[in-house]
Amino acid sequence: MSTGSNRILDEFARLMTDAAGAAQSVRKEAETAIHAQMERFINSLDVVKREEFEAVREMAIKARDENDALKARIEVLEAKLANNG
Repeated sequence: MSTGSNRILDEFARLMTDAAGAAQSVRKEAETAIHAQMERFINSLDVVKREEFEAVREMAIKARDENDALKARIEVLEAKLANNG
C-alpha cells in the first residue's frame, strides 16, 4: 500500500508542478499582452520620450545662454554708441 501512496503523491506533485508552470506561462502571456496594450496606448498619446525632451531642453538652455550673451554685447555696443554720439 505504501507504493500506491507514493505513486499518488508523485502524480499529485507532478500535477502541481505542471499547474504552476501553466500558471506562470499564463502570467507571462498576460504581462506581455498588457505591456503591448499599454505601449500602444502611450504611443497614441501626443507625448515625447524622455530622451527627446532632454535633448530639446539642452538646446533651449544653450539658446538662452547664447541669447543672454548677445544681449550683453548689444548693451555694451549701445553704450559705446551713446557715449560717442
